[in-house]
Amino acid sequence: MRGAIDETHDASRRSWVESANRRGCDFPLQNLPLGVFRRRDRNESPRGGGAIGDRVVDVAACRDAGLFTDLADTAAEACADPTLNRLMGLGPDAWSALRRAVWGLLLEGDERIRATTGWRTRLVPEMSAVELLVPATIGDFTDFFSSLHHATNAGRLFRPDQPLLPNYKHVPIAYHGRASSVVVSGTSIRRPSGQTLAADASQPVFGPTRALDYEAELGFFVGQGNELGVSRSIGDAEDGLFGMCLLNDWSARDVQKWEAQPLGPFLAKSFATSISPWIVTFDALAPFRVAAPARLQGDPQPLAYLDHGQASDRSGIDVTIEAFLSTPEMRANGIAPTRLSHGRSAELYWTPGQLLTHHASNGCDTRPGDLLGSGTVSGPNRDNEGCLLELTRGGREPITLPGGETRRFLADGDEVILEGHCEAEGFARIGFGACRGRILPAHMNN
Repeated sequence: MRGAIDETHDASRRSWVESANRRGCDFPLQNLPLGVFRRRDRNESPRGGGAIGDRVVDVAACRDAGLFTDLADTAAEACADPTLNRLMGLGPDAWSALRRAVWGLLLEGDERIRATTGWRTRLVPEMSAVELLVPATIGDFTDFFSSLHHATNAGRLFRPDQPLLPNYKHVPIAYHGRASSVVVSGTSIRRPSGQTLAADASQPVFGPTRALDYEAELGFFVGQGNELGVSRSIGDAEDGLFGMCLLNDWSARDVQKWEAQPLGPFLAKSFATSISPWIVTFDALAPFRVAAPARLQGDPQPLAYLDHGQASDRSGIDVTIEAFLSTPEMRANGIAPTRLSHGRSAELYWTPGQLLTHHASNGCDTRPGDLLGSGTVSGPNRDNEGCLLELTRGGREPITLPGGETRRFLADGDEVILEGHCEAEGFARIGFGACRGRILPAHMNN
């Protein structure tokens, strides 16, 4: 399992990029997440870069300036591509070498970047001057159901006598999503239409969903894949994970309720999934590794292929995910987005390593850039519930917003903002940036 803590995690180290040293900054020197960007004022192809404070490190341009050597140079060369897929396929040694090299270039006192002609716009442009894009070509998207709290809360709405299905504590449950509709933060979300059956109706109707929901999740990008027919070992599963982002798996709950039996979600979720543009690497997350929640008395122990063994005390990751809502009325009245919920990935029943191991356990091949979702991250308390389905008890108990508005589910014009961060004693706080999406009215055919 990756996760060695070294000088790149030292909270006392500062960057010469002053904005990276500000309290509460998502992208300090200790983070250095990777993404894909394109300058707004230039006719150039997208390329890979890193986030530092309010700037972007153009990794390929730094390589062109001769600022990398050895394995880091190989990794940096892959960042000239319009996606991070080739970098993801190089493996953890290359990822670590690149992170350490970029860290050294940005460390306070290092002058190599600033000694390069045109460095402000060429090597570290301001983030406001670039467009952030989906960081990889996503071949496949699989969304899991790894929060016991969410599974129990959602199940209780539909099966009060048996909220948790018998297989849940034995096997990580998932559905295969729609990779083509994964969009980057800031992309507007069109309200989907679908077939629904009202509680008092005998026949279904087709029309815009009346129960549009968000799901606060984490996304895990696959790095090195596995060949078809070859499974993964739990001991080295994380060598196949490149990093993490925030993920909002938008859901039409009324469509989902009608269509999901017997094969699971389809059109209720395939219309859009939003992700944050920056991928926080597992190397950066090393200080925030935690043990997965202890199994309750009477719970089955993981089968051998899912058992982390001695590595179980660092098999989880503690990320706090917050969900905020901004309505048109709130924006018109100058009211800041209100926080709906906050959850912690440390409470997930299944770990990232278990998700990837199980995914490949039947010999299913995975490829660089494939995306795995954690499923809704919920916790034990009401304010830890990561979707409106839980918060409003299936729409039966509307929530009241600042200004007096109420919501059972999302209305047109509403904007959902996910934010995430990690904190641990003695280490710098790191963040994920934001994952935003605003709801547009449904498209109606004439």
